[in-house]
Amino acid sequence: MKQLFLVLVLGLFLQTAWAADEEAVPEDYVNYIELKPFLTNYGEPGKVSFVKCEITIQVSSPAAHHAVNFHMPHIRNDIVFLLSDQTETQMMSVEAQSDLAKKALKLVQNILVEEEGEAFVSDLFFTSFITQ
Repeated sequence: MKQLFLVLVLGLFLQTAWAADEEAVPEDYVNYIELKPFLTNYGEPGKVSFVKCEITIQVSSPAAHHAVNFHMPHIRNDIVFLLSDQTETQMMSVEAQSDLAKKALKLVQNILVEEEGEAFVSDLFFTSFITQ
Protein backbone atom coordinates (compact mmCIF):
# COMPACT_ATOMS: atom_id res chain seq x y z
CA MET A 1 0.00 0.00 0.00
CA LYS A 2 2.85 2.38 0.83
CA GLN A 3 4.47 1.66 -2.53
CA LEU A 4 1.26 2.52 -4.38
CA PHE A 5 0.97 5.79 -2.45
CA LEU A 6 4.61 6.62 -3.19
CA VAL A 7 4.13 5.93 -6.92
CA LEU A 8 1.02 8.15 -7.02
CA VAL A 9 2.77 11.05 -5.25
CA LEU A 10 5.85 10.73 -7.46
CA GLY A 11 3.68 10.63 -10.60
CA LEU A 12 1.78 13.73 -9.49
CA PHE A 13 5.05 15.59 -8.81
CA LEU A 14 6.51 14.69 -12.21
CA GLN A 15 3.33 15.67 -14.02
CA THR A 16 3.30 19.09 -12.29
CA ALA A 17 6.96 19.73 -13.16
CA TRP A 18 6.35 18.73 -16.78
CA ALA A 19 3.35 21.07 -17.11
CA ALA A 20 5.37 23.96 -15.70
CA ASP A 21 8.05 23.47 -18.38
CA GLU A 22 5.46 23.60 -21.18
CA GLU A 23 4.06 26.93 -19.99
CA ALA A 24 7.47 28.58 -19.68
CA VAL A 25 7.68 30.37 -23.03
CA PRO A 26 9.80 33.53 -23.07
CA GLU A 27 7.98 36.76 -23.91
CA ASP A 28 10.39 37.52 -26.75
CA TYR A 29 9.92 34.10 -28.39
CA VAL A 30 10.59 34.29 -32.12
CA ASN A 31 10.72 31.31 -34.39
CA TYR A 32 11.14 30.95 -38.12
CA ILE A 33 9.58 28.28 -40.29
CA GLU A 34 11.34 27.60 -43.59
CA LEU A 35 8.96 26.37 -46.26
CA LYS A 36 10.12 23.93 -48.91
CA PRO A 37 11.07 25.73 -52.15
CA PHE A 38 8.32 26.77 -54.54
CA LEU A 39 8.70 26.24 -58.27
CA THR A 40 5.90 27.33 -60.59
CA ASN A 41 5.25 28.98 -63.92
CA TYR A 42 3.76 32.47 -64.21
CA GLY A 43 3.06 35.21 -66.73
CA GLU A 44 0.95 35.86 -69.77
CA PRO A 45 -0.23 33.10 -72.13
CA GLY A 46 2.23 32.23 -74.88
CA LYS A 47 5.38 32.90 -72.89
CA VAL A 48 6.55 30.43 -70.30
CA SER A 49 8.32 31.95 -67.30
CA PHE A 50 9.26 30.25 -64.07
CA VAL A 51 9.84 31.36 -60.51
CA LYS A 52 11.71 29.45 -57.86
CA CYS A 53 11.59 30.94 -54.40
CA GLU A 54 12.13 30.01 -50.80
CA ILE A 55 9.93 31.51 -48.11
CA THR A 56 10.48 31.84 -44.37
CA ILE A 57 7.61 32.62 -42.02
CA GLN A 58 8.07 34.32 -38.65
CA VAL A 59 5.84 33.24 -35.76
CA SER A 60 5.77 34.39 -32.17
CA SER A 61 4.65 31.35 -30.18
CA PRO A 62 4.78 27.57 -30.15
CA ALA A 63 1.02 27.54 -30.80
CA ALA A 64 1.59 29.63 -33.93
CA HIS A 65 4.33 27.25 -35.05
CA HIS A 66 1.96 24.32 -34.63
CA ALA A 67 -0.89 26.08 -36.48
CA VAL A 68 1.31 26.93 -39.46
CA ASN A 69 2.63 23.38 -39.72
CA PHE A 70 -0.85 21.92 -39.33
CA HIS A 71 -2.23 24.03 -42.21
CA MET A 72 0.91 23.83 -44.38
CA PRO A 73 -0.77 22.07 -47.35
CA HIS A 74 -3.41 24.81 -47.58
CA ILE A 75 -0.77 27.55 -47.20
CA ARG A 76 1.50 26.05 -49.88
CA ASN A 77 -1.42 25.59 -52.29
CA ASP A 78 -2.54 29.20 -52.03
CA ILE A 79 1.01 30.55 -52.32
CA VAL A 80 1.54 28.54 -55.53
CA PHE A 81 -1.65 30.05 -56.97
CA LEU A 82 -0.54 33.54 -55.89
CA LEU A 83 2.85 33.11 -57.58
CA SER A 84 1.42 31.65 -60.78
CA ASP A 85 -1.08 34.52 -61.05
CA GLN A 86 1.67 37.16 -61.38
CA THR A 87 2.73 38.87 -64.61
CA GLU A 88 6.32 39.33 -65.71
CA THR A 89 6.34 43.01 -64.73
CA GLN A 90 5.07 42.08 -61.25
CA MET A 91 8.02 39.73 -60.73
CA MET A 92 11.00 41.72 -61.99
CA SER A 93 11.50 44.69 -59.66
CA VAL A 94 12.52 44.60 -56.02
CA GLU A 95 9.51 46.74 -55.09
CA ALA A 96 7.17 44.32 -56.85
CA GLN A 97 8.74 41.40 -55.00
CA SER A 98 8.29 43.27 -51.73
CA ASP A 99 4.62 43.82 -52.57
CA LEU A 100 4.32 40.12 -53.43
CA ALA A 101 5.76 39.21 -50.02
CA LYS A 102 3.14 41.44 -48.36
CA LYS A 103 0.39 39.76 -50.39
CA ALA A 104 1.71 36.33 -49.42
CA LEU A 105 1.83 37.35 -45.74
CA LYS A 106 -1.76 38.58 -45.88
CA LEU A 107 -2.78 35.36 -47.63
CA VAL A 108 -1.19 33.18 -44.93
CA GLN A 109 -2.71 35.30 -42.17
CA ASN A 110 -6.16 35.04 -43.78
CA ILE A 111 -5.87 31.25 -43.99
CA LEU A 112 -4.94 31.01 -40.32
CA VAL A 113 -7.71 33.40 -39.24
CA GLU A 114 -10.20 31.34 -41.24
CA GLU A 115 -8.97 28.01 -39.84
CA GLU A 116 -7.77 28.92 -36.33
CA GLY A 117 -9.37 32.27 -35.50
CA GLU A 118 -6.00 34.03 -35.16
CA ALA A 119 -3.42 35.28 -37.69
CA PHE A 120 -0.39 33.83 -35.80
CA VAL A 121 2.17 34.88 -38.48
CA SER A 122 3.95 38.19 -37.92
CA ASP A 123 6.15 38.34 -41.04
CA LEU A 124 7.05 36.55 -44.27
CA PHE A 125 10.35 36.76 -46.14
CA PHE A 126 11.60 35.63 -49.52
CA THR A 127 14.97 34.13 -48.65
CA SER A 128 15.58 33.25 -52.29
CA PHE A 129 13.82 34.54 -55.42
CA ILE A 130 14.84 33.45 -58.93
CA THR A 131 12.91 34.11 -62.13
CA GLN A 132 13.55 32.78 -65.60
